[in-house]
Amino acid sequence: MKTVWKALLFGFLVWVIPFVVAIAIYPIRTSDRPLFESIMPVIVVACVVLFSVLYFRKLEDNFLREGIILGILWFAICLAIDLLMFMWGPMKMAFVDYMKDIGLTYLMIPMITIGFGFVR
Repeated sequence: MKTVWKALLFGFLVWVIPFVVAIAIYPIRTSDRPLFESIMPVIVVACVVLFSVLYFRKLEDNFLREGIILGILWFAICLAIDLLMFMWGPMKMAFVDYMKDIGLTYLMIPMITIGFGFVR
């Protein structure tokens, strides 16, 4: 990784921005769950694309390698923080239920960053 601290910060932001949005629009989750479930992946994709652009624009080489590492790192950050919140924290949820409801959505992250690495 060329800039580890930047990658870690961006990974945290990829997690925290959708989390804040989810809290802000939580009433929609109870009143119109399908709409909520449609909004959240859009927010995650927007964050991943934005921070991928910011990360990749300073790179000069090893784009695909960086995309793979970045995607795995951001995926791991999001999963780790979520698991703390959803399995042991205030929002108790079984691991299988978490993966079906939220966790699989994060697979978009490495797909996007690897795509950036490939086309860059």
